[in-house]
Amino acid sequence: MLFLIAVAVLLGLQYQYWLGKSGRAELDKLHADIQVQQQLNDQKVDENKVLLADVNDLKNGLEAVEEHARLDLGLIKPGETFVQLSTAPVTHTTQPTPPINPDDAIESIP
Repeated sequence: MLFLIAVAVLLGLQYQYWLGKSGRAELDKLHADIQVQQQLNDQKVDENKVLLADVNDLKNGLEAVEEHARLDLGLIKPGETFVQLSTAPVTHTTQPTPPINPDDAIESIP
């Protein structure tokens, strides 16, 4: 009888370890979540480094200020020529154009 109680307690403890609320499965899930969060943190650190370099350029150099003025505000220096390119898509029709009848093209004026 004592042996059966010991086996039942052992099975209960094993269930708690493998499948319980604070068991091994939950621990593995938490480790996976930590890895995902660490990757996101590393990505944000890289973005912050780029922003910090941009701030340093803006504080120390005029080239960065000029670049931002050109891109964001449309700065054009004296003596430069402004050229604007259209990015609108070009559409072509696939239907043939009907031939022009010379009699229809000329209207008589009364």
